[in-house]
Amino acid sequence: MCLAVPMKIISISTDRATGSADFDGVKRDVNLTLIENPCVGDYVIIHAGFAIEKFNVEEAEKQLEIFHELAEAMEGQK
Repeated sequence: MCLAVPMKIISISTDRATGSADFDGVKRDVNLTLIENPCVGDYVIIHAGFAIEKFNVEEAEKQLEIFHELAEAMEGQK
């Protein structure tokens, strides 16, 4: 099973096809070719290494809060 993760674009290559994104200090190289006009600071959903959707800061904050709650719940099950 794959999971789509909300991440913030932190750098973009000169050809604008790839970049780096961050989620809570975890950085990943990502492919940006599937989204229109990616910019540093944009929040995107990453799936299988591809940015598949761009969304606003408010929605990103909601998504990140859900991920943090999920991580806390999973940690409590150990």
